[in-house]
Amino acid sequence: MEFPKPFNSKLSYDTYMRKYSHTGCEQWEDLCRVLVNEVVEDVLSPEDKSQLIKYMSDMKFIPGGRYLYYAGRANRFYNNCYLLRAEEDTREDWATLSWKAESCLLTGGGIGVDYSIYRDSKQTIKRTGGKASGPIPKMFMVNELGRNVMQGGSRRSAIYASLNWKHGDIDWFLKCKDWHSMEVAGTDGKTVADLKEADFNYHAPLDMTNISVNYDTEWLQNYYRTGEVGEVFLTNVEQALKTGEPGFSFNFFDKENETLRNACTEVTSSDDSDVCNLGSLNLSRIRDIDELAAVTELSTVFLLCGTLKADLPYDKVKNIREKNRRLGLGLMGVHEWLIKRGYKYEVVPELHKWLSVYKGVSDATSRIASCRLGISTPVANRAIAPTGTIGMVAGTSTGIEPLYAVAYKRRYLTGGNRWKYQYGIDAIANILVKQGIDPESIETASDLAEDYERRIKFQADVQDYVDMSISSTINLPSVDNQSFTATSFADCLAKYASRLRGFTCYPDGARGGQPLSRVDYKDVVDKLGEEFDEHVEENDICLIGGKGGHCGM
Repeated sequence: MEFPKPFNSKLSYDTYMRKYSHTGCEQWEDLCRVLVNEVVEDVLSPEDKSQLIKYMSDMKFIPGGRYLYYAGRANRFYNNCYLLRAEEDTREDWATLSWKAESCLLTGGGIGVDYSIYRDSKQTIKRTGGKASGPIPKMFMVNELGRNVMQGGSRRSAIYASLNWKHGDIDWFLKCKDWHSMEVAGTDGKTVADLKEADFNYHAPLDMTNISVNYDTEWLQNYYRTGEVGEVFLTNVEQALKTGEPGFSFNFFDKENETLRNACTEVTSSDDSDVCNLGSLNLSRIRDIDELAAVTELSTVFLLCGTLKADLPYDKVKNIREKNRRLGLGLMGVHEWLIKRGYKYEVVPELHKWLSVYKGVSDATSRIASCRLGISTPVANRAIAPTGTIGMVAGTSTGIEPLYAVAYKRRYLTGGNRWKYQYGIDAIANILVKQGIDPESIETASDLAEDYERRIKFQADVQDYVDMSISSTINLPSVDNQSFTATSFADCLAKYASRLRGFTCYPDGARGGQPLSRVDYKDVVDKLGEEFDEHVEENDICLIGGKGGHCGM
């Protein structure tokens, strides 16, 4: 056997050894024991502590990637991301925002920034008589911070930027990553997209940053009143169907001020310098609904204790954490759970029951445990991260995503800043194939690319149980092969907007350096486990594509 339990594939084991294994935590069980002892210490009884270690060792609950990386290290920067706001339209705030961003990135956490407060580039600066730069040049500045800061000394930066749909520079923002339309002088008509495709290290506008437009109650009420999505929303859809960005951030009624997002958008807040605190339940390995309740309870306590133990980059983050104490307990292995029970990709009645337990137990536990510890009660308890890396470690479907493909080619960064690739068969698909299932019959994200409403509805149905947001990327056919119009897509998305907190889509091939590419099962079988050199190098950023983004999860 090439890998030890609880790993279910060589890819899962190799991912753990490459990303998280370190001195004192060489094996998975060692890391789980070290991390539980560090985080919960004397909060849990010896029996409960032992049970939590067992749940983690069995991969029924896996903390976020920053928890895993910092287990047993001198610094304990357990938080995946930080949520920032441009707070004042002043020169001082511009400078302060850069300092906050760099301080957070240096811990290994990604950042998300809402820039909507900054005046647009058409306005005059009264004191100097000059013209305002607008928020987008500031986004470029933060993007370059990310390009040059290796997070925690171990990985490239993950950055998110958003702007309100009514902002004066929204037209610029909508097209600021349309690299296909940006010709580069002296290249015989080549575009930024062409050069990025040839060399992913080529510096393109906001290439380290994922972007979204913020939609508020006014937009929603306009839609309800007129039945029209509006020019900005339609242009947003047209651009997303072409390049995958901008995404959509929905903030309505009592959530209207929660425009701040982390880099992968699952954590929401209205407070500058808020912080993620992530971990995921692996539904595919949890035996039954009673065990789900037990795992949820101990996982919630773990994350609550994390708010007492994690190191933070500056004092305001600490103050906001004490005020909000957000817990981001999420899910992964959802599609595997469905496949094992013979269900299609939809929130069936049995899944509704499991989601109700997930919601009810996490709410009750966070309230009771925080009271027992004499600390503030978390303002929110659930956020579903993309779980790209920890889903790979667990060998299960990531977040709420359907399996991307039965067989695929995966690119990844190795030491020396070199990129390599391996062919893989999805772990769950592989098990089913060995049981005699035709690989062509397994439903995947690629198969569902045409059925986008089914994907959107699934996300909305799960969102009903989540008090923050869900990071999910809906795969679509390539731009040249889309069988639907931007108008029909916009109408469908608007219909579900009130039940969503965010939305991202990815047309196949929209970005050079796509991390996962579907390949035929028959072309992969004889090449499993082999590592190949990749000719083109790329930045290890919070990529959109394949299974969605990842930020160390």
